[in-house]
Amino acid sequence: MFNRAVSRLSRKRPPSDIHSNDGSPGSSHQNPKSTAKWAASLENLLEDPEGVKRFREFLKKEFSEENVLFWLACEDFKKTQDKKQMQEKAKEIYMTFLSSKASSQVNVEGQSRLNEKILEEPHPLMFQKLQDQIFNLMKYDSYSRFLKSDLFLKHKRTEEEEEDPPDAQTAAKRASRIYNT
Repeated sequence: MFNRAVSRLSRKRPPSDIHSNDGSPGSSHQNPKSTAKWAASLENLLEDPEGVKRFREFLKKEFSEENVLFWLACEDFKKTQDKKQMQEKAKEIYMTFLSSKASSQVNVEGQSRLNEKILEEPHPLMFQKLQDQIFNLMKYDSYSRFLKSDLFLKHKRTEEEEEDPPDAQTAAKRASRIYNT
């Protein structure tokens, strides 16, 4: 269940990507390059499904993918309205990321850990403090390394090449030679 939610989250496009400022459907040609948006802030990166995918790839190599998975699970949890579903998701988040026996335990301060009893009466912001800790850990640690990583830089180069294809450069050089001689 949790993995499906993470997959759905990483595929969803935020409203800002679906419509441009004038309310008409946006196109990828109108938006700034994704790597430029990702480099602007971790928030921008986490709003972009492709950014999340690339960041997860990077974190997987660093053995810390659980951080972004926890953050995404908390975002999904906050949107949950149904009480029973909220209890199930809270328990799943606890068992997957916070319990001492968690399969993908995140590194949060000991005093911030939740007591299992709180899972019986969940509320949308019950994980907020822990989510903020993980966000800051990613922002000040992994995110800066991601921006310097081969994975990010390669994607950035690919974007730049797509924006300025070699054929266009060659045609421009040819035209310049013709008119400048």
